Amino acid sequence: MSSTFIQYTYLQVLDFLTTVAFLLHGVREANPVVRWFIDSSTSPLHGLVTVKLLALALGLAVWMMGKRRLLATMNVLFALLVAWNLLALIVAGMAPQAMGQPS
Repeated sequence: MSSTFIQYTYLQVLDFLTTVAFLLHGVREANPVVRWFIDSSTSPLHGLVTVKLLALALGLAVWMMGKRRLLATMNVLFALLVAWNLLALIVAGMAPQAMGQPS
């Protein structure tokens, strides 16, 4: 297994975890395709797991086709997405403190 695919898998896990954190805080999924899976499933968690399994299958297919550069580009985009998600969670967590309210 290539390190590029392992990185892709790791980023999918991080995106899953940050999305769960958003959902637990009442934030609605922004991606309409992912939101459809979440809303159409028996539970939001099942829908999100389905999306992530499909994403892993897509990444594996890209890797097996030898499209390493495409997979590396996907990694950069997911790394940016995870960083954005973490920043949004941190800012949201600081907002009550900034206003003098308990968190």
